[in-house]
Amino acid sequence: MIEMKVNGLAIDSASKMPVVILTDKEEKRFLPIWIGVYEADAILVALESIDVPRPMTHDLIKTMLETLGIEVDRIAIHDIKNNTFFAKIHLIKDGKQFEIDSRPSDAIALALRMDSDIFVSEQVIMEATIMDKEKYEKEMKEFKEFLKDIKPSDFSNYKE
Repeated sequence: MIEMKVNGLAIDSASKMPVVILTDKEEKRFLPIWIGVYEADAILVALESIDVPRPMTHDLIKTMLETLGIEVDRIAIHDIKNNTFFAKIHLIKDGKQFEIDSRPSDAIALALRMDSDIFVSEQVIMEATIMDKEKYEKEMKEFKEFLKDIKPSDFSNYKE
């Protein structure tokens, strides 16, 4: 599993549907997940810390979990099938762990409210992320420069 964070929300110019963008910590890989308008609103409220007059669904769930002493340990986007993402919310109650099936958008909205980590499986990363080509090319150039000057003696365990 790779830890990711919400980079932001966007609108797909073709479908006019909202997209939540996750990124790894280095911001080299981006994972776009198409979501509904209401789910985008729930994520935006959490991202922007917008005060709402009455609790939204995810705020209600947060309050219920906290009242019952249940911790959201993390969420995990673990699978993708036919362009549909699958997520689980990992909960802890009295030392016992529970996994709850969830849509990624709901899991993300809850994770943002609970300040929980967001993870994505390597399978999903391989199938659905978009690379930042500039950062990748810069790293490859730096690595090639590093390799030009390296000698076997630079390795501590090297013996002739």
